[in-house]
Amino acid sequence: MIDTTVPFLDLGSMHAEVRDELDACWRRAVDGSDFIGGAEVTAFESAFAEYCDRSHAVGVANGTDALALALAALGVGPGDEVVVPTNTFVATAEAVCAVGAAPVFVDVEPSTLLVDADLLEEVIGDRTAAVIVVHLYGQMPDMASIEAVCAHHGLHLVEDAAQAHGATWRQRPAGSFGAAAAFSFYPGKNLGALGDGGAVVTDDESLAASIRSLANHGRSVDGGEDHRAVGGNSRLDAVQAAALSVKLRRLEEWNQRRRQVHDWYTDTLPDQVEQLDVPAESTAVHHLEVVQVDGRDRVRAELGARGIATGIHYPVPCHRLPAYRRFVRPGQSFPVAEVTGDRLLSLPMFPHLDRVQVETVAGALADVLDHASVT
Repeated sequence: MIDTTVPFLDLGSMHAEVRDELDACWRRAVDGSDFIGGAEVTAFESAFAEYCDRSHAVGVANGTDALALALAALGVGPGDEVVVPTNTFVATAEAVCAVGAAPVFVDVEPSTLLVDADLLEEVIGDRTAAVIVVHLYGQMPDMASIEAVCAHHGLHLVEDAAQAHGATWRQRPAGSFGAAAAFSFYPGKNLGALGDGGAVVTDDESLAASIRSLANHGRSVDGGEDHRAVGGNSRLDAVQAAALSVKLRRLEEWNQRRRQVHDWYTDTLPDQVEQLDVPAESTAVHHLEVVQVDGRDRVRAELGARGIATGIHYPVPCHRLPAYRRFVRPGQSFPVAEVTGDRLLSLPMFPHLDRVQVETVAGALADVLDHASVT
């Protein structure tokens, strides 16, 4: 069995920093039998809304539900189309289908692998109801231009900010653009729970109330058995909310450590490895350290043999997935996503990664790639 020299992710080190506080969260919940809703959820929602520069946050069960609930509350449904970048985790398109709408895929910029406003203009049509902009890998695209396109066409703008807690565009935080933004608190995220969790943030009080109702079996905001809508069960529980409050207080520090790790990679990676651009207007939080290399599968296998764990985010663009091919329009092409899908490689990235580990990864990559050029 191969020893892991450099892990892909180390949640243990993060949790060790806050272990006493996390233990106290559990004790409070058990001692008070306070598991669903209550003060812990309210406190986290308030703090997270403020962090995102929004008026309201609604905690829900996961990030996919957050997207679907935001769309549903905006009135997006059967007969509507929602523009989605093809280079994203499948949950973005999945949420569109969950409300009965159809995803319309669009290609991405080659330098960032994020969507741009010009590409959106090419696919907007009479049935388009919304655009989901995905802040992939921990950074944001040109939100000013995207907002302008949506405003010009009268479309809802929804942020999929599942990988961008704390990222900014021109000093505005992820979550502060458009009608609403959806976040995931899956454990590996920059702000991760101790299980699944998610939230929707918005400035629209009525929209927040609708999302809260839909997530709680369609009950009125006052609760009770007054079910005014057909809803579901998607609530953030108190233990997760308490843990998230603890971690939220560390998030800026942890994000700054991620930026340091990214800078170390920039200083040490060999020339054959292509990093993604980070525009000057953007402050990235480097949820993932995604690079492009030729012969990705072979490179990954050789790194693994040396004990260096890696990932792929994402090997198959959404438009090529069997469940979603039917949504591709005749004549559509996705040249950037098609080419990069076979070259993407995610290197180890977490706040407690040290420079020696980064240099170990960079050195192994240089050795593997130099060996390939000789053979």
